[in-house]
Amino acid sequence: MKNDVKRDTKKRKKKRNPGAVFCQLLGTVLLVAMVLVCLPLTVPRFFGYHIYTVVSGSMEPAIPTGSLVYIHEMQPEDVEPDDVIAFYGAKDSASIITHRVVENRVLMGEFITKGDANQTEDMNPAPYGNFIGRVEKSFPEIGVVAQILTGREGKFIAGGVILAAVILQGVGSALERGAERRQEKKERNSSAG
Repeated sequence: MKNDVKRDTKKRKKKRNPGAVFCQLLGTVLLVAMVLVCLPLTVPRFFGYHIYTVVSGSMEPAIPTGSLVYIHEMQPEDVEPDDVIAFYGAKDSASIITHRVVENRVLMGEFITKGDANQTEDMNPAPYGNFIGRVEKSFPEIGVVAQILTGREGKFIAGGVILAAVILQGVGSALERGAERRQEKKERNSSAG
């Protein structure tokens, strides 16, 4: 009975392998970091936001080049002058323009827009059909990081980080199991002797 109590106490006070702890901790930190980096790029989409990176200086200084902008969908009729909106440059174009509304012509179904850094209003009105939404928030410089992460290189990097985290977790578990086996063998040898 006394030996059973001693063994139970030893098991509870078992010292963890430092290498295993380090590997598992580093793997966990990598996974948490990856999740924290990806959350701002994914979660807002579930709430009706589009996320874009500003690639031109037409809205400087309010929205500098390289900013990450969050665009919220809304009815074009509700847009007010001085709102910053995002819209497609042409109906079938992939280019997205982020400019300030000078006038919302509801009856004509179009916006008169202007980039803050531009001297004149945009040459062509932006029709409601090209409207994406209103800029709700912008984060300077973060757009460059977002572009890298969502590009091919970023996806490879993210995959590599996740793979490294999984491998580190596996190595940590293997080290832990090895240490436990050595401890059990040591205990069997000491109780047999």
